[in-house]
Amino acid sequence: MSEVKVSAFSVSLDGFGAGPHQSHENPLGVRGRELHEWFFKTAVFLARHGAAGGGSHGVDNDFAARSFENVGAWILGRNMFGPVRGPWLEDSWKGWWGEKPPFHVPVVVLTHHARAPLVIKGGTTFYFVTEGPEAALRQIKDAAAGEDVRVGGGVATIRQYLTAGAVDEVHLAFSPVLLGEGENLFAGINLPKLGFRPVSTTAGDGATHVLLTRC
Repeated sequence: MSEVKVSAFSVSLDGFGAGPHQSHENPLGVRGRELHEWFFKTAVFLARHGAAGGGSHGVDNDFAARSFENVGAWILGRNMFGPVRGPWLEDSWKGWWGEKPPFHVPVVVLTHHARAPLVIKGGTTFYFVTEGPEAALRQIKDAAAGEDVRVGGGVATIRQYLTAGAVDEVHLAFSPVLLGEGENLFAGINLPKLGFRPVSTTAGDGATHVLLTRC
């Protein structure tokens, strides 16, 4: 049965899933890149971004690989797609990933501003949904064709789906980093009341992987 999952989402030890002041120069916010060093080093990351060979194997790579298994569609927030704010004045921006995004499946982008679907080589199509998170989830579940839906971020988008009770499983990769500021994933959210419990904790080379499921 299709599930909604948050997978391989990097978090600092003090709970931040992104740094402050996102910009074209800092897509993940200031110091946000530090959260993802465990992932950037894996063979899975390099393969997904077109590199031939290389990258680390082991626990971190195994969790990176699992995060793409049985994923039939993604949901992203507007900031996760790019730094453009307000109406889409032009359609030249095609995401942080250029002509080769790593998704290869349909992707919904939550936005307040309509835009025509964007078809990219490799099987990725971005759909820009203005009717809100619930409508976006309904639409993308149909597109997933029975496979799982992965909520990729950013922090605000994941928080929306968590508090709505729409997420079945969460895999957090805790990086050994203290950001001190940015976007906090857990502020004001009571995970036990939402039905989540930890089911496994696994130490990797660059992150500690914690799996939560909703009862």
